[in-house]
Amino acid sequence: MSEEEMEIPQDTEKEAAGPEQLLSEKVAQLSKEGYHLLKEEQLQEAEECFFKILEIEDDNNYALVGLGDTARKEGKLNKAIKYYQRCLELYKSNNYALFGLADCYKAMNQYNKAIKIWEEYLLQDENNITVLTRVADAYRKVRSFKKSKDIYLKVLELEENNAYALIGLGHLHYDFKEFREALFYWEKIVELNRDHVDIRVLTSIGNCHRKLKTYEEGLKFFHMALELDPDNFYALFGLADCYRGLNKNEDSLECWHRILKNDPDNKVILTRAGDAYREIGDLDNAEMYYTKALNIEFDSFAVIGLALLNKARGNYHEAIDSLSSLILNDPRNHRLYSEMAECYLALGEKNKAVDILNEFQKKGMHSMYVTRLLEKIKSGRS
Repeated sequence: MSEEEMEIPQDTEKEAAGPEQLLSEKVAQLSKEGYHLLKEEQLQEAEECFFKILEIEDDNNYALVGLGDTARKEGKLNKAIKYYQRCLELYKSNNYALFGLADCYKAMNQYNKAIKIWEEYLLQDENNITVLTRVADAYRKVRSFKKSKDIYLKVLELEENNAYALIGLGHLHYDFKEFREALFYWEKIVELNRDHVDIRVLTSIGNCHRKLKTYEEGLKFFHMALELDPDNFYALFGLADCYRGLNKNEDSLECWHRILKNDPDNKVILTRAGDAYREIGDLDNAEMYYTKALNIEFDSFAVIGLALLNKARGNYHEAIDSLSSLILNDPRNHRLYSEMAECYLALGEKNKAVDILNEFQKKGMHSMYVTRLLEKIKSGRS
């Protein structure tokens, strides 16, 4: 026999392979192709690959998870959940199915279900930072302060300057009105990322200063945010509100107008602009902006603004009528009672002023301003 006759063709091994091996290789190739397509956001093509796998192996965990991931990326969360659950029925501890299932529940705001799944995941991988931060975030969403904080701090023990944990701790303390503590964590993010700070961190710090009434400090961070995005709504809103807190109403007006340029039908901003015009004594423009807001949709703050315009113009009866109607819908708003009392005083109706303030207090509510106004009237100093 010649050497040529003895030569083995290159594909002889494949020909010699059994049908099971060939199917296994085909499944592996389809799986590889499917996940590549999934990564490239070619979702329909990825789904087709995973279905082809199931035609060969109807219990293939890679295909079931792949179909779950595809459906989740398409926003079809209930469909994704079915695939993940089917996978977990067959492979109880499949990490990828657990992760995907928990993310589905999180996206559906079913945080307690998500927590349960993530904690099952952590039984196998207790120091997985990605999962730990997700669990901490979920506990924050259900307002479980201690559990959330403890897990964020565990992440920081594993990775000292983990950005997700620092940002999460900032949000956690902010949610519970612990603004100085929130500042501590968010400012640390700024220190660690001076050259590329996330604009959301800057506006969050600015909002802490707004809440603390340290408006000058707030201005600094909102200006930094606007350097990154000159039209950022949250930065402009925060900047305007800081100027308002500093009684710089002309500056706040400039910011309100910058927002309205991009969002002319925002009734909240129209009302804020009306307030600013009222504060600087431009009552006609104030009325125009309040009316614009009310033409879009009812807004109690715009109605209050118009009532205060009537009060400023000496139209006390009209102001009282507006404030009375607002009290029916917002009986705990002390400002409505005090503004109405001041209208009665301007009309010389002292007893009615006392009555309306007493009505507020009889409801079991307390306001330092209402108390002082009552004392002022009763002492004859009004």
